[in-house]
Amino acid sequence: MVDRGLLEVESLPFWTGPIKIWPLVGGITNRNYGVQNAEGQRFAVRLGEDRPEHGVMRFNEQAAARAAARAGISPKIFFSAPGVMVSRLLPGRSLKPDEVQRPENLLRIAALLRRCHTSMGPFLHGPLLAFWVFHIVRSYAHGLKESRIAEHLPRLLEANELLESRVGKAELMFCHNDLLAANLFDDGARLWLLDWDYAGFNCALFDLANLSSNNNFYPQEDEDLLQAYFGRGFEKDEYDIFQAFKCASLLREVLWSATSEQSPIAAFDYVRYTDDYLARFDNALAQFN
Repeated sequence: MVDRGLLEVESLPFWTGPIKIWPLVGGITNRNYGVQNAEGQRFAVRLGEDRPEHGVMRFNEQAAARAAARAGISPKIFFSAPGVMVSRLLPGRSLKPDEVQRPENLLRIAALLRRCHTSMGPFLHGPLLAFWVFHIVRSYAHGLKESRIAEHLPRLLEANELLESRVGKAELMFCHNDLLAANLFDDGARLWLLDWDYAGFNCALFDLANLSSNNNFYPQEDEDLLQAYFGRGFEKDEYDIFQAFKCASLLREVLWSATSEQSPIAAFDYVRYTDDYLARFDNALAQFN
């Protein structure tokens, strides 16, 4: 079968001569390719359509990626068009969850997230989205009334309201919101943030909680992360809000996966993933309460 993505990449008006193309591993809501031109320059090409059911809108992703590149925390963008983005292909590799947990890497990641939260603002332009996890949970639940997990929705929505009330007012800044280990890239000298699909205005503590929930942190690692991010001892109310966001991050992942069961976008065992995260959420919520 012909890979239509290869043909799309080859036809981009950005190229001025012959190119070599190969698929890149990763990307659940997009397709990624590596390209090398005749001069030996290497690029990453990202193809993806809007995914309204997941709140993924490409105009927002591209605006965030451009701002992150100008802020020096993401690779340079050379070309963009609706559903297409061409950036520098970095040498190196993504981190693995157990590497994210290491104390020396927590310090580097905390510094990178502080730069994300404090340096991107001047480079952001035009319409942009917000990522308020409690609204996102309600939106997902609205589309899951006939789903496999429909019987769980009343208690999950009740928990969502409780968690939102425990967070209270939040200071907004621009956040990444999808801190999987795969989106933290090490070129051998420094770390970069990749993949801005879910970027938007949010609370910084959600990014920290999302990093924790996606990489299986234990309480000591949570405390080390907060200490590294704030550069000081953290307050009890900060820790409580962090834990509420951690529960909400797990809940959002449950409903993201349940929604993906209904409209799969990759060859992936979403059912197992949903059930896995539902058990993790229930455990985290019990501890939080």
